Amino acid sequence: MNIWQTVLEVIDMRSFSNLWYWIALAVLWSTASHFVLGVPFDLAQKAQKLGGERMQDLEDLVRINVNRLGSIAEISGLVIVAIASATLTMLFGLGVFYDVEFAQAVFLMAFPMTIIFYLNVRTAQRIQAEAPRGNDLVDTLRRHRFKTQLIGMLFIFITAMWGMYQNIVTGPLGG
Repeated sequence: MNIWQTVLEVIDMRSFSNLWYWIALAVLWSTASHFVLGVPFDLAQKAQKLGGERMQDLEDLVRINVNRLGSIAEISGLVIVAIASATLTMLFGLGVFYDVEFAQAVFLMAFPMTIIFYLNVRTAQRIQAEAPRGNDLVDTLRRHRFKTQLIGMLFIFITAMWGMYQNIVTGPLGG
């Protein structure tokens, strides 16, 4: 028996029964809900509480990130949509029609992130159009974060249900 066979027997390489997948999923959603439009949400909370220079820093950071996101969407938006659509279609096809568990797992992480990216672009466009300042800006970021958390809860639930189903169907030895 060679070293790779030993490693594969010791470490379960299936996605949904692998602890590292669930850690990665938790980190993904934790990061997505903490960084609202690229701005740490605790910075928004401190800016609302303390005001002054912290609020100015928040407004500047949001302006920078909103302009950056708007520029990316304007310049590369069509290419990003095409690549994301092709990638998601490939992952979905491999996962559903060929029963590739890794593709299912990656799809269940990537698909909701495309929804979050779209939500980020829409919120950035709204901030550019309305130019909220101070507490209005913090409220906009708070609403965006709440939507992100709702999407996260929904897709974590879906992923957990699908993962449990896969683990039950495949069994302990991989079917």
